[in-house]
Parts: sequence; C-alpha cells; structure tokens
Amino acid sequence: MSSQFTKTILRLQLPTDPRWVNIAEKNIEEILVDHAYCEQKAATSGISLIVKYPDKTRLVEEMTDLVAEEWSHFERVMAELKKRGWGLGRNRPDEYVVELTKHIRKGGQRERQLMDHLLVNALIEARSCERFKLLWKNIQDEDLQRFYYELMVSEAGHYVSFVKLAKEYMPAEVVDARLKELLDIEAEIIRNLEPRPDRMH
Repeated sequence: MSSQFTKTILRLQLPTDPRWVNIAEKNIEEILVDHAYCEQKAATSGISLIVKYPDKTRLVEEMTDLVAEEWSHFERVMAELKKRGWGLGRNRPDEYVVELTKHIRKGGQRERQLMDHLLVNALIEARSCERFKLLWKNIQDEDLQRFYYELMVSEAGHYVSFVKLAKEYMPAEVVDARLKELLDIEAEIIRNLEPRPDRMH
C-alpha cells in the first residue's frame, strides 16, 4: 500500500506523526491492549447501527458481517497478547474517536444521521488502516508485521464499504461533500492530539 493509496483512496488529509510508530514499537503491549479494545468497540458500533436502523436491510446484512469480522480481529489481538504472556489491561478513553463522533449531527433527516454515523466509522477505519501500515512497515517483530499487514488490508476494505453504504441511503454528491468536511475535521483532530505510547489512535 503506497502513500498514493493513502492520499487517493483513504483520502486522509494529514499523515500520522512519524514519532508515533517509534513510541508504539517501544510500548507494543500497551498498543496491543488498546488495539483489542478498538476492535471490541468497532464490533459494538456495528451492533448499535443494526439496533438503530433495523429497517435498512442492506445495512443490517453488511453490519452483521462486519461485526463478525471485527470480533474475530479482537480474538486475534487477544491471541497475540496471550502469546507474549500479556493480558487484557484496562480500557482507556479513545480521545480521537470521542472527538470525531461529536460531529455526528443530531436531529434532522434520519438518513442524514445514518450517513454521518457511517462516514465517521469510515474515517476511523481509514486512520486505523494507515497506522496498521506504519506498524507493518516499521516494527521488527515478524509475526506482528504479518498480522498488521492482514489487518491493514481488512480496514481498507471496511473504509470503502462504509462510504459505499452511505451512498445507498443518501445521494452520492451529498455523501462526497460531507466526507470532505469530515476529512478536514479528522485532520484537525489528529493535528491537535499528541502521539501517545498507549493508543492506536
């Protein structure tokens, strides 16, 4: 996955601070713990969308598959922790996700709210994909290199799927315009967050 892919497909406006991957490798236990919770939250988010929009058949079908896949990722992260003699540590707030979800608009058209939910999820997947790429390319642990390569590919697919799904329920030009707004917001959030040794985001 090239930097061109990050710019043209993921469309992220600001790359991750290069310091992040250096501190992540030195604190891989903390990163794996946080990653486990990220996968758990991704599965929970999919379930929440099913509960909130049970009448959206295509959404329910796709989220059912996504929830199963995210939970399998959680199990795989747990296996990596166990292999290294580490356990699932405490959960910690994900400031990045908290800030991003503040921009899901309340009220108005139900489909507009759904679009915002889907696009915020898409951006979380895109940023995770970008960070998995950094781990794949830079860490020395060969098992984790392979692991993060596989997850990088998966998250890229999730990002694309969320955007396509948003276009099932709102006009494509509306989705594209809102995605552009959220990409700018996401970049500003990243710009204002200090790289931390115990966070995936």
